[in-house]
Amino acid sequence: MVREMSLHEVLQGIVALVVEFTQCDSCLVYLCDGDDLVLCASNTHHEAEIGKVRLKLNEGLTGWVARERRLLAISREAYKDPRFKYFGELPEDAFEAFLSAPVIARNRVVGVINVQHRSAHQHTGGEMEVLTTLGEQVGCALALARMSPEAMESVRHAELVLAAGPIRPQAQVRAGG
Repeated sequence: MVREMSLHEVLQGIVALVVEFTQCDSCLVYLCDGDDLVLCASNTHHEAEIGKVRLKLNEGLTGWVARERRLLAISREAYKDPRFKYFGELPEDAFEAFLSAPVIARNRVVGVINVQHRSAHQHTGGEMEVLTTLGEQVGCALALARMSPEAMESVRHAELVLAAGPIRPQAQVRAGG
């Protein structure tokens, strides 16, 4: 987020980071387009499906994560979950383990990050925490990507922070208020 990168580059960087950290077989990023979630990034060879695989916010595990704004972890037989939606064109349909987090920008769900393993996999607390944090970071990157360079130059960052009121150290907040 500190370098000037295209949104595609940011998403691919996030996918690469997730794959490296979780050692997953698949990482897919879906972004909202109206009432749909659209596949926008992948570590696997889904070039033909990027932008074409779509699901409604009420479909599948991915739609559930977006609707509920919650992390979802299934360690085995994810395809047997009653919320699961079969696509047919994605090999991930037969993968065992599924971990998914919402992508959030300005307190709104704007997408979902899915991590999948071919074999059963018990997701660690670290994996869940990293995916949740990355979902928030992707949301920030999306918000920044929408700002023009001119708008970024004109923002008075200190004024934005100070307008919200004084910043107090956490210890003072607990002791005094």
